[in-house]
Amino acid sequence: MGNPKGFLKTKRQKTEYRPVCERVKDFERVFVLRGDAESRDQASRCMDCGTPFCHSGCPVGNYIPEWNDLMHNRNWERAFELLNATNNMPEVTGRVCPALCEAACVLGINDDPVTIRENELALIERAFKKGTIKANPPKHKTGKKIAIVGSGPAGLSCAAQLNQAGHKVVVFEKDEKIGGIMRFGIPDFKLEKKILDRRIKLWEEEGIEFKTGANIGKDLSVIKLSKEYDVLCLAGGSRMPRDLKVPGRELKGVYFAMDFLKQSNERVVGSKGLWDEEMDAKDKKVVVIGGGDTGSDCVGTAHRQGADCVIQIEIMPKPSEERTDAYPWPKYPLILKTTSSHEEGGERKWSVMTKEFVGEKSVRGIKCVQVDEKFKEVPGTEFEIEADLVLLALGFTGPEKEGMLTELGIELDDRGNVKTDLKYMTSQKGVFSAGDMRRGQSLIVWAIAEGRRAAHFIDEYLMRESSLPIL
Repeated sequence: MGNPKGFLKTKRQKTEYRPVCERVKDFERVFVLRGDAESRDQASRCMDCGTPFCHSGCPVGNYIPEWNDLMHNRNWERAFELLNATNNMPEVTGRVCPALCEAACVLGINDDPVTIRENELALIERAFKKGTIKANPPKHKTGKKIAIVGSGPAGLSCAAQLNQAGHKVVVFEKDEKIGGIMRFGIPDFKLEKKILDRRIKLWEEEGIEFKTGANIGKDLSVIKLSKEYDVLCLAGGSRMPRDLKVPGRELKGVYFAMDFLKQSNERVVGSKGLWDEEMDAKDKKVVVIGGGDTGSDCVGTAHRQGADCVIQIEIMPKPSEERTDAYPWPKYPLILKTTSSHEEGGERKWSVMTKEFVGEKSVRGIKCVQVDEKFKEVPGTEFEIEADLVLLALGFTGPEKEGMLTELGIELDDRGNVKTDLKYMTSQKGVFSAGDMRRGQSLIVWAIAEGRRAAHFIDEYLMRESSLPIL
């Protein structure tokens, strides 16, 4: 390492955020990008471990110690080459990944781990700024045609890999723009959509074709599509939201979180449409049910829309603020996560079960009760929360079954996801699947890894062998 004692001399630098009073007034990026000098100092904290456990934590197998060393030694171009070798969208994971790698960092055993995610972001943003990243069309063509259905992180990473292998790749997306949950589910204050557009433009220059407004299985027969292409890869995600079937669910003002976020994201970028004004948080008492990242995104979005107050409730008990024996290093710990959205205001409540939505035509409140660790109601703890807008952020139950999957007769696993063999092929020959549609609801970094692995096996299926990495 350039500085073998860097981890002793330099402390972890926390993410710098814009002032709360400023950032809640807009949907611009909430954090401040680090400069080169600060990034080099933070990269010097990487210990060049004999066994870098960060690799085991990272689904895409990032060369973390290697590019940290190169960053510290100002070899930015070579550092970018290594980062680019394993991740098709580091500018996205550098913004929204929960940094599984940092949880497995050896330095984290008795100190603060390396800022791997922010180092990654600094590296890729510098590469864009300096013009290091340029379109790199494949040098040869195989004559094979591949259709990828779904333009989320799995579909896009799969498309990028297969395009580099020389295949003709067409990505079909049912929405009006490319990006899937990255575009419509993540607010701009976490992931600016110009970041996606920048990458998509590069892929178009490299030869990938994108077709939007194409709902395969509804507007276009998937059987017909399978006959026109040598291979299909289904990467439609896990889009069926988990509902909360309690009395009063039919009242106006109770919405799925993803519908709320999608409408907000569309309005932020100026898309024209018929908006549901009831789904706007301005001057309303907002309750978000669900304590995960989607719930947090709803909290931050509600603040920016001018909510009167925001409360987030979760049926699970409040997590520990430190690692527990149940999650020893290097496991990813389930600890209390306070996001930038939580720091902007609002209230969080744990161990709360929703019993009923109350109101006449529109929701006006929620009847709740405290529960113990086994989710049994605690007698005498009933209470009510005022609510004009309720957002259900309870996760997803699986992919949409009607249409594409039923038309193809795709076999599902016992969780309702697309079933594949070890090489990502479904029950139908020549039809592959990757991402949340196959794996179930998960993280963007896992979707990227899935797309890359699927690309390897698709290339192998078409050409009998593949030089594409399996990670």
